[in-house]
Amino acid sequence: MGTPAFAATVLEGLLGDERYQIQAVVTQPDRLVGRKRELKMTPVKELALVNDLPVYQPEKLSGSPELEELMTLDADGIVTAAFGQFLPTKLLDAFDFAVNVHASLLPKYRGGAPIHYALINGDERAGVTLMEMVKEMDAGDMIAQDSLAIEESDTVGSLFEKLAILGRDLLLTQLEPYVQGALKPIPQDPAEVTFSPNIQPEEERLDWNKTAVQVFNQVRGMNPWPVAHTHWQNQRLKVHAVKVVDGQGAAGEIVYRDKKALHVATGEGAIALQVVQPFGKGKMSVQDFLNGLGRDVKVGDRFE
Repeated sequence: MGTPAFAATVLEGLLGDERYQIQAVVTQPDRLVGRKRELKMTPVKELALVNDLPVYQPEKLSGSPELEELMTLDADGIVTAAFGQFLPTKLLDAFDFAVNVHASLLPKYRGGAPIHYALINGDERAGVTLMEMVKEMDAGDMIAQDSLAIEESDTVGSLFEKLAILGRDLLLTQLEPYVQGALKPIPQDPAEVTFSPNIQPEEERLDWNKTAVQVFNQVRGMNPWPVAHTHWQNQRLKVHAVKVVDGQGAAGEIVYRDKKALHVATGEGAIALQVVQPFGKGKMSVQDFLNGLGRDVKVGDRFE
């Protein structure tokens, strides 16, 4: 059970391991995406179809006909990874085991956006946890964990790819000993629990009163989705990439500008815009922006 590319990497690992036979795949329904509102399959569904696997896509698993059919499968257990729905207790009880590959070092960052929060909060490390599934969100006992260092160049996109591989390998090395009873899961410490709910639209807006490092972390913690933004000439300007530079001024004030660079003051320090996206346009380098739509931007102007 899974939906995004992270989950597809985990599924691909299981498909390549002769110890396991996938009986069915459960993923979110196809969605309309992009400006053209094109119907798009999930990465997990795409991989499942290539491998001729049965695919179930209930809008809500609980109480669905798909749930009843899944419970009749001759399967030993369930593996989930970024599925996006709660699993009913009725389903969990129908199998010998149910485990989840979660992209955080639990009990830190329960919820749907752990990788975003690890970057936004400036964490030094990120990781994955293999855990038992329970009805409560990401609250099951922990079977195993692994971690890696977060690099300064990492974004949500790059960290998703790294942690997907880490999670795949953790599952493939630890699932068999867990099922055989050689690993004893450890309960999560309630005192250490933190949450990482899905990013809300208001959180995407840059707060120039934060420090330069915090702005840098917010931008990379939303790249490539949902993308941080500010406002310029009363229109949204998406900010895909920045770097920390020297400079000072009022928060949001442009403190340096030439044909190739644009530096903006924050509450402490400054950042250089690198890749932006004006309203209604595609992504572009700040140099292209300054030589086109932003040709009239000058030192002293302020982003809202």
